Amino acid sequence: MYKNLVPAGALALAAVCFSLPVFSQPKPAAGEPVKAGFVYVSPITEAGWTKQHDEGRKAVEAALGAGVKTTFVENVPEGADAERVIRDLARQGNQIIFTPSFGYMEPTLKVAKEFPEVKFESITGYKTVDNVAAANARYYEGRYLAGIAAGRMTQTGVAGYVAGFPIPEVLQGINAFTLGMRSVNPKAQVKVVWLNAWFDPPKERDAAMALFNQNVDVIAFHTGSTAVMTAAQERGKLAVAYHSDMRKVAPDAQIVAVTHQWGDYYTRRIQAAANGTWTSGKVWGGVKEGMIRVGDFGSKVPKAVQAEVLARQKDIASGKLRPFAGPIVDNEGREVVPKGQAMTDEQILTMNFLVSGVQGRIAK
Repeated sequence: MYKNLVPAGALALAAVCFSLPVFSQPKPAAGEPVKAGFVYVSPITEAGWTKQHDEGRKAVEAALGAGVKTTFVENVPEGADAERVIRDLARQGNQIIFTPSFGYMEPTLKVAKEFPEVKFESITGYKTVDNVAAANARYYEGRYLAGIAAGRMTQTGVAGYVAGFPIPEVLQGINAFTLGMRSVNPKAQVKVVWLNAWFDPPKERDAAMALFNQNVDVIAFHTGSTAVMTAAQERGKLAVAYHSDMRKVAPDAQIVAVTHQWGDYYTRRIQAAANGTWTSGKVWGGVKEGMIRVGDFGSKVPKAVQAEVLARQKDIASGKLRPFAGPIVDNEGREVVPKGQAMTDEQILTMNFLVSGVQGRIAK
């Protein structure tokens, strides 16, 4: 069978939120603002992964006003550089530090051992300790909805997907997008290009252009810039925006956007750090919790398609629609989810296959 890409520790990242024992937490001095640090894996561009997290930071400032002082460092590579920056933020007196990138998980855990009184939030990580919490969003729910829009809008029946790394989170997105597309266009195919990079605009653009040369007329991506969107705009193709609304750079290309909403989560966690109620734990929230939203339709999308996507979004929020409900067959013909069953959170979090309709293999 398939090789698991994430250790079993990731399995605990289930349910939306659960409580753990409360540990003694230091509070900021009376009248002093909470100091919160943020580490970004790429520059803050006009849209994308980092932009959405910075919008979350700004939402914190708007909500808490003088009660918070935020600091951020952008364009920090995963690895040794991240460890250094996270440590510097802790030394500067930040009481809570957010590290939103999968590759920041281990550096965060290492620094957390040195600063037991500082709270850390590992966004997209899955390991926790007393002073490190983990949080992620159910991106795949938005991907399924975007697939419905793509399935309705494609003329060739072939979609493209520019993917960063073959971790379960990315596989969930590819598979959900394909299943959503095939729910309305059963013969649709999805071609994937692996970049092994989260943020590399030239490579993202080249991958998109290569896919457009292979009969692809609608494209999605799991990378950090707007390069795929601008490529689609240039070529007169259609695209699904990710992280942010990207109509500013692709006004004609964008059909829909899968957006991440971090402001409420960040605000609640910083408020908890301020009042001494912060505890370690794990959050995995989606459409229902307001962490994932699909909308921002482009001008070319018929009202009927918009209404269909929004109706299915309500179905996901209510639990009526589960993107990974069977029957599901992988792209090698093996049944992975029987009819009448649905994948558990544990199975979704360790996803290591590509569904039928996806062309290609998981990059090793």
